[in-house]
Amino acid sequence: MKDKIFTHPINKQFEFDESVASVFDDMLSRSIPFYAEVLNLVCDLCLKYAHINSTITDLGSSTANTLLSISKKTKIPLRLRGIDNSDAMCERARQKIKAYGADIEIVNGDIMEQNFGMNSAIIANYTFQFIRPPKRAELAKKIYESLENGGICIFSEKIIYENKDLNKKIIDLYLTFKKWQGYSDFEITQKREALENVLVPYTENENMEMMKMAGFHEVVSVFKYANFATFLAIKA
Repeated sequence: MKDKIFTHPINKQFEFDESVASVFDDMLSRSIPFYAEVLNLVCDLCLKYAHINSTITDLGSSTANTLLSISKKTKIPLRLRGIDNSDAMCERARQKIKAYGADIEIVNGDIMEQNFGMNSAIIANYTFQFIRPPKRAELAKKIYESLENGGICIFSEKIIYENKDLNKKIIDLYLTFKKWQGYSDFEITQKREALENVLVPYTENENMEMMKMAGFHEVVSVFKYANFATFLAIKA
């Protein structure tokens, strides 16, 4: 279904409710540059670090696109699990998983409270940015402690630049990208206002430093386009 949520005035903050869940796949593909390429990169990296019967957990798994892609690509048995606090997202995910006949567990719960178990890989795509900044370091540490030695966390984020002039120019480029995807100026403004104080981005360096402080011995940027970046954090 096509994303038309913000074609009408919205008088509330952005939330992952049924209206968003119903169009979320279209919203992702039209709002995130190189979304499909990043998804493939994330899946392929997870599988490089996976081993027979290891667990891969997706934090903020939404409609399970990433887990379904891993399920299709894997050549070894894996435990695939998604955690999301949106009832609507979890329901959509379970419907898709059933339709594809995949073996994926979806947990409806708060990632700050759920036990992640032990994993070869943990995914957090566009998830940290929706966690209040004072809690992000806590989540990063929890992820670190839930990974096997040699395990990875791969996460994607919207980022900001310290140079204010550059940051404005990059945002302008991103707004142009959204127009190319068919969003009107009104829709773009509506969504930006709805996300105010809900999505709080860090700089690239802040994201990397957060993971290093959590204990990861290596943190690198594996993909970046304008104000979006994907990071790989490796546990020694």
